[in-house]
Amino acid sequence: MKSIPTVVLICLTSWLPLCRADELREVVVSHADKGGVLQLFRMKEDGAGSVQLTRSKSGCRMPSISPDGKKLLYVEPGKNSLSLWISDIHGKKARALVEEGMNLLPSWLPDSRHIVWMKARQGSKGQDPASNSRLYLLDTRTGGSRRLFSDPEQIKFSNAMPSVSPDGEQVAFVSNRNGPFRVWVSSLDGSKARLVSPVLAEMDKSLNLPIEQKVPVWSPNGKWIAHWEGVEMIHMSPYTGIKDPERDQKISKTFNVWVASSKGGKRRKVGPGDDPTWSPDGFVTRAFPDPERGGPKVVVETVAGSKDLQIVPPQVNWGRFAWVPKSLP
Repeated sequence: MKSIPTVVLICLTSWLPLCRADELREVVVSHADKGGVLQLFRMKEDGAGSVQLTRSKSGCRMPSISPDGKKLLYVEPGKNSLSLWISDIHGKKARALVEEGMNLLPSWLPDSRHIVWMKARQGSKGQDPASNSRLYLLDTRTGGSRRLFSDPEQIKFSNAMPSVSPDGEQVAFVSNRNGPFRVWVSSLDGSKARLVSPVLAEMDKSLNLPIEQKVPVWSPNGKWIAHWEGVEMIHMSPYTGIKDPERDQKISKTFNVWVASSKGGKRRKVGPGDDPTWSPDGFVTRAFPDPERGGPKVVVETVAGSKDLQIVPPQVNWGRFAWVPKSLP
């Protein structure tokens, strides 16, 4: 959601084992090349050994790696669309999977064959894409697709930002069925839907704006769901057209990443930021602007203390990143 974020990796020491300082994991990152176009790069988490995977003319963002580590999904702008593309893990043999519409945030099923994603219908400028969205399921081999939810009660509302559980039995998503967007978990067909991260307050009183939840993502062990929570950025100057830096600052200060039990009830605030994800060994990442550096700053907590991870060069835009699964090519 933010153009130039800071990414902070937090070990949730009360729930998860600590990172080892000598273990360097790998990531696939979307960041701008020398020409300012978003490309995908594979590298170590300290930025070493960066290899460019794509040569797109329009840009590649939102990378998602299949659980078997062999395939790479990403979003690429087309003519009046955001298309879903698939390639091998090295960026080769790329082909379009879905070309029509506004397709965002693909998530793999554990079979490394099927995906779910959100298709947002075109709205007015400044409209939240999640406010008019549906979820779809696609077979990446055959290209066959269908609506994910079949329950009539589910499809009456906007459902967006899906994340499939590690066992493939459930999906986390956000929905406006009760008003502001909240994180829900259901079976893949939409049945047995339940709220998992109840907010402390429905509104931010100082701004008189609703508190929303977005971008849910499952932990590798399936026990936790990380998500963003705050006042949606569509209320900020770039989207409203009304310049108000003070108000923008107040809105950005509401952005936080939370982790909730996938069964509901227990939750805790991780810290300021957005765009959460999980490393393969179970550590939460979060992102937020870093004006001083002029680009993302990555910090990882290890048993030896914190260290910076330079996965995106300074002064460039980015489009999210994904962790490479363990012990894969």
